[in-house]
Amino acid sequence: MSIFKKALTTATIATTLFAGAAQADDMRIALVVKALGIGFFEAAAKGAEEAAAELGGVEIIYTGPTDTTAEGQIEVINSLIAQQVDAIAVSANDTDALVPTLKKAMQRGITVISWDSGVAEDGRQLHLNPSSNPLIGNMIIKLAADHMPDGGDVAVLSATTTSTNQNIWIEEMTKVLPNYPGVNVVATVYGDDLADKSYREATGLMQTYPDLKAIIAPTSVGIVAAAQAVVDAGKAGQVNVTGLGLPSEMAGAIESGASKSFAIWNPIDLGYSATMLAHALATGEAEAGPGAEIPMGRMGTLMLDENTNGAMADPFVYDASNIDEFKSIF
Repeated sequence: MSIFKKALTTATIATTLFAGAAQADDMRIALVVKALGIGFFEAAAKGAEEAAAELGGVEIIYTGPTDTTAEGQIEVINSLIAQQVDAIAVSANDTDALVPTLKKAMQRGITVISWDSGVAEDGRQLHLNPSSNPLIGNMIIKLAADHMPDGGDVAVLSATTTSTNQNIWIEEMTKVLPNYPGVNVVATVYGDDLADKSYREATGLMQTYPDLKAIIAPTSVGIVAAAQAVVDAGKAGQVNVTGLGLPSEMAGAIESGASKSFAIWNPIDLGYSATMLAHALATGEAEAGPGAEIPMGRMGTLMLDENTNGAMADPFVYDASNIDEFKSIF
């Protein structure tokens, strides 16, 4: 189990991660995640804590629903508005459903950004992509194709049907499929970022497509569940599970042969960057707009495009050559 996983059971629980007692005049930045108890987001919270300590005078409120629904996030955001936080940085479960609530937050003077999984432009001041969407889309199919010299059938196990980032990455993957002749995407299924459902969907894919050579899961929950399904089906080495995952959670899959390689950006850096950006906007140090450059501390500068989106960094590939180095980090 990831060291970042915790037993968090209350939808509106808010954990203060800033070291030391929060002062009355501290800036309060809320890091709203898709759901509590997911290792990727617990790692992002560590980065937010690091940024808060570096900035000083910042209190991080780490919160989210217990399941990956827009309704749960709306409830959490309404609570934060009532608390009059200074900034909200959200990884959205739905592109559009959160917009009215987030517009209300901005109307009340709260800085709002999205990160990881985006909100429509009307509902935030900027969006921080973990990486470039085209690069991620190409990466996830390349990771499968690199181990399929003669081509073959692959399937996609995504999060929810409305997950902004996964849908974009799959779309970008589809655009570059002609660059990988012989690779045939036979199905896309959805595990809703739930381990048990993702496991069942992966098992179903192997039963429906007996010649399946790879499962691509662009979600840290789905990739682990799919790897376990492959091991339990006795198909490690036959079906390669790849996509986006955490080194700490995928080390066993690399060792078993269920996964040959996978990729991810560093979620610690992502939480750190989101906090730095929210702070820069909330203090007036920077303004979000097309072409703006906004500081992200040790991560450099975020360059915003015409839609006020920016990319943090390129994804990084993990395999047997480096998994031991990174599995104890995140």
